[in-house]
Amino acid sequence: MNKTRAWHLKSRPTGMPHIGNFELMESDLPPLEDGMVRVRNAWLSVDPYMRGRMNDVKSYVPPFQVGAPLQGGAVGKVVESRAPDLQPGDTVFHMLGWREEAVAPAGAFNKVPAMGVGDEQWLGNLGLTGATAYFGLLRTADAKGGDVVFVSAAAGAVGSAVVQIAKVKGMTVIGSAGGPEKCAWVKELGADAAVDYKAGPLVKALQAAAPKGIDVYFDNVGGDHLDAAFATARNNARFAICGMIDSYNGGEPASFRYIMRVISARISIKGFIYTDYMSEMSQFYAEMGGWIAAGQVKSRETVRAGLEATPQAFLDLFTGGNTGKMLVKL
Repeated sequence: MNKTRAWHLKSRPTGMPHIGNFELMESDLPPLEDGMVRVRNAWLSVDPYMRGRMNDVKSYVPPFQVGAPLQGGAVGKVVESRAPDLQPGDTVFHMLGWREEAVAPAGAFNKVPAMGVGDEQWLGNLGLTGATAYFGLLRTADAKGGDVVFVSAAAGAVGSAVVQIAKVKGMTVIGSAGGPEKCAWVKELGADAAVDYKAGPLVKALQAAAPKGIDVYFDNVGGDHLDAAFATARNNARFAICGMIDSYNGGEPASFRYIMRVISARISIKGFIYTDYMSEMSQFYAEMGGWIAAGQVKSRETVRAGLEATPQAFLDLFTGGNTGKMLVKL
């Protein structure tokens, strides 16, 4: 019988997670029944939203269970199949990450189209990351050419994709990032301005970068970034709320010192998840695939090696340990 190793949730975190909340365990893979496949993972994704699934609360996805394997985005190859649509050697992306191998019904796996891009792109700009950026900016915020867009965590996986999509679509882009090196990369991506949130008061810095105000705010952070966006918003500004990483581990919420501007500036605020737009995925693949092929959208990955590195890679998301997409290569 085939065996696999997988990271399990050993205990629910309180505040910032730590290594002790995770346990690497070996187990037998179930036998392959009709309609099932076995996949050996090559790339694993770790993402901030996983922190919410470690709490025992109702959300848009079920919480992880203590003692059970964790889940996340992954790309791998089929090594054994009893399903007609997937054959050994096929590359697939799926949500059975944090482990070496996975056995599941064929419907749990999506065959990677032949698009001439690296497999890791299906966890980045062609996967959840890119789709979140694309739909959040263009659908939730209804951003259009000529808009002034502010993106928090612009050196992160989603934020860096937002910067580039906005530029392709003819927008002015201001990105925030932590430190000169990350800000320089945000400018390399095409941003018209990069604000170093570690260098001083964020409201003043954003107002200096956008003296006429912002039309769109793409929020990955919450906290003082959200407050600065309220302070700088033009009339009828649209905020797409993707994530509030500042508060994922019990941090202080935004002061909302400028929230009354929601009324005076008629600001629209809408939360979203990319699966709200699943019916439009074919359009996303067509546009994003074309941009990647043309070099208009690029990616940078922070890659950790080996299954053992997965929990620390996840934890490092909360301390700025990544530029671009955080991945684990098996």
